[in-house]
Amino acid sequence: MRHDPVVLPVELATRGGTYPLRRATAADLAAIVALLAADQLGATRDSADDLAPYLAAFAAIDADPAQQLLVATSGGDVVGTMQLTVIPGLARRGALRLQIEAVRVHEAHRSTGLGGAMMRWAIDDARRRGCALVQLTSDKARVDAHRFYERLGFTRSHEGFKLLL
Repeated sequence: MRHDPVVLPVELATRGGTYPLRRATAADLAAIVALLAADQLGATRDSADDLAPYLAAFAAIDADPAQQLLVATSGGDVVGTMQLTVIPGLARRGALRLQIEAVRVHEAHRSTGLGGAMMRWAIDDARRRGCALVQLTSDKARVDAHRFYERLGFTRSHEGFKLLL
């Protein structure tokens, strides 16, 4: 059975307090890009110096009902983000899957439980939508992220391949 996503915003309770989780707006893009650029890999490929390509991507994501670009906030500031995509497929008897991308938490809010709360919310949302599985990819260099995902129950089940164009 397939269901609509839960109505946002919601409150994520963590050991660090509560964080509103809501759909991102175009006004959030500079903060989201700053989160993407704030790690060892993002620093080489993302920059808030020119938001034009991000605005175009945001417009496409926001217009697609299969997509959710979400932000967690604290005091009105964006401190976490993730992108969720529901993918229909023929495999697994026509199962839906949820792809999680670009999970980031501001360094000042790490180890508060925010990342785990965001991921658990996404997994619950996948169930509400009728998805059969949740999948994500993580760069091999992100060893800490791998431990984080494994603590949440994810397994290293596949080898991933990319072709940069």
